[in-house]
Amino acid sequence: MSVSLVPMNERAFRAFLHAAVENYAGENVAAGRWPVEGARERSQAAFAQLLPQGPATPDHHLFEIVAGNDGVVGSLWYGVHTEGEQRQVHVYDVLVDPAHRRRGHAAAAFAAMETLVRAQGIDRIGLHVFAHNAGAQALYARLGYLTVSHNLIKQL
Repeated sequence: MSVSLVPMNERAFRAFLHAAVENYAGENVAAGRWPVEGARERSQAAFAQLLPQGPATPDHHLFEIVAGNDGVVGSLWYGVHTEGEQRQVHVYDVLVDPAHRRRGHAAAAFAAMETLVRAQGIDRIGLHVFAHNAGAQALYARLGYLTVSHNLIKQL
């Protein structure tokens, strides 16, 4: 499976932002972190804080995932951060459209991303995955990602 990562234009960014805000709100509700009421607004605020200049926000890279004859099948967003003297990437979001899931597009997008970040001299990629997202956890394990912490919550 081969995909290309194509930088988002403004139109693609608006579509991505709408889907990503809804998805992030839903994931936080499903995880029990946020109540349904106000979840969309909290999600919008998080995106506004992280991407104040939209796709032109420095050190943030937003791509459409393009897969041959299928065309655009999803999106990938990562940021480059410095911790101490080490530059590293944090994957903020990867979304594959439901009609294109379970076909290897996300794994291929991660491989393409790894090529990009290695070319920038970066050798560390981190990400967050919700505990209820077993499919994503399995994908990341297959790709060699290791769990480095667990966040726990107890509802009273």
